[in-house]
Amino acid sequence: MASNAASLNAVRETMDVLFEISRILNTGLDMETLSICVRLCEQGINPEALSSVIKELRKATEALKVMLWFKK
Repeated sequence: MASNAASLNAVRETMDVLFEISRILNTGLDMETLSICVRLCEQGINPEALSSVIKELRKATEALKVMLWFKK
């Protein structure tokens, strides 16, 4: 039981450190999104490809916002 608690604590600490690095690098990722990215990388997803997908989704989101703004 103590081992599970220690493992959980280590995971939380690791995520906190990763989130702080993410914040310093101004990635714009929240903790939930960062956690999903970490899990995807742990499952073998290429981090560079994942980064590209996130960038493209952000571009598409911004383009959609602009289109919707002009429709007002």
